[in-house]
Amino acid sequence: MAMDLAVRLVRLFQIAMLVSIALYAVVGETLARILAHNPPNTLFYALSLISISLVGATVVVRRTLVLPSEALLKERSDDSVAVARWRTGYLCLYAMCESLGLFGLILRIMGFTLGNVWGFYRGGFLLLLLYSPRAPRAESN
Repeated sequence: MAMDLAVRLVRLFQIAMLVSIALYAVVGETLARILAHNPPNTLFYALSLISISLVGATVVVRRTLVLPSEALLKERSDDSVAVARWRTGYLCLYAMCESLGLFGLILRIMGFTLGNVWGFYRGGFLLLLLYSPRAPRAESN
């Protein structure tokens, strides 16, 4: 029962994050027409480096929080600590993916073109889809 609620919460959070990245793109395009100026390239390079690091961090969080929790939940599905750790791992993953989309919005507002920032939007969106929650099920022998 606790696992079903956790999966539902994580899926709702994932959908909200996917919608917000789409909204970032719309808001960025709207504001980019109003705020047009020459942006500093240093900001683009800094956020690109941070984004690459965040993608690596998502892999680490998945391996250290989500996968061990899934293994525990396959053995004991009623372990509330493992459910909380599984849920927390996914929410941390989604927060990191969301920040990629937010970086795209920041860069777009600063004056970069859509061609420069679409990778941030797309990267965050695709990572959110890639890390879809799967409820661990006990394997039957």
